[in-house]
Amino acid sequence: MSSAAQALRATGLVKDYAGGGSATRALKGVDFSVAGGELCAVVGPSGAGKTTLLYLLGGLARPSEGDVWVGGQPIFQLEDRALSRLRNRRLGFVFQYHHLLPEFDATDNVALPLRVGGLKVETSRRRAQTLLRQMGLGGRLDHRPGELSGGEQQRVAIARALIANPAVLLADEPTGNLDKANSDAVFALLQQAAHEGGQAVVLVTHNADLARRADRVVHMEDGAIL
Repeated sequence: MSSAAQALRATGLVKDYAGGGSATRALKGVDFSVAGGELCAVVGPSGAGKTTLLYLLGGLARPSEGDVWVGGQPIFQLEDRALSRLRNRRLGFVFQYHHLLPEFDATDNVALPLRVGGLKVETSRRRAQTLLRQMGLGGRLDHRPGELSGGEQQRVAIARALIANPAVLLADEPTGNLDKANSDAVFALLQQAAHEGGQAVVLVTHNADLARRADRVVHMEDGAIL
């Protein structure tokens, strides 16, 4: 994969966690890259380092060694404020638990990243509603998370992750709490983001069926890529 095609690249990622008088090495010099338009599944047993890798790729934690490039920008050379700005504009996140704000309706939850980025309220809401309609949630625009099914909540979370048109979408077990029908629907949205939206999508999953349908599968074990 040429460097030009790499939306996201990591080299030599090491992550140590201190505790009990000794350090635990969660990642052991991981190299990783994903291209725009590609959906890459990361699989492996619990404790393999998958979520740690995803958090470092997204700048949610800093590595003990190594660096991550997003669109050619080495993100860990940025100060915290600049890194937060990059996460808001260039990266989208979806987690197993949707983390929607319970007091906000679907529209305002999805519009939130645009609001944080400085866009006006009405413009943000209008864009959020357009995206929600495209995702089959036109009848749920003013529903709060407690009024939505689990599958609908996760679709709202994906819309929120995509609203700022990020270069990279990182998803950590986004179907972990869903039945097969809703899991398939969520995977289809992630696949659409990659194949039609051109985003680089990294999916951490224990779901072997979904992993097989990804463009590429990366296997992790004991803090390393096999």
